[in-house]
Amino acid sequence: MPEINQLDRTYHYILKTFIEKGNAPVYTDIAREFGVSAETGKEYLHELIRTGIGVIWLEEGTDTIASFAPFHNTPTSYRITVEGEQKWSGQ
Repeated sequence: MPEINQLDRTYHYILKTFIEKGNAPVYTDIAREFGVSAETGKEYLHELIRTGIGVIWLEEGTDTIASFAPFHNTPTSYRITVEGEQKWSGQ
């Protein structure tokens, strides 16, 4: 299990990526960000989900983030606009 500080960094990285790019990173992005193997990046993601913090879930049967509160990775009817820029969907 990753240490608490790593879980915090993983959470922050996912949220930051959503804000900057408008969609979620995949576990290989997480791995690249922290200089670890793809398998370890996947472990960081799954451990974060297992903590139960926030509302985070994966696309069914995959390791792809579907939703990471308050964002959804696929378009929804809940469009989020910030300072005139609309690139996010809400849960």
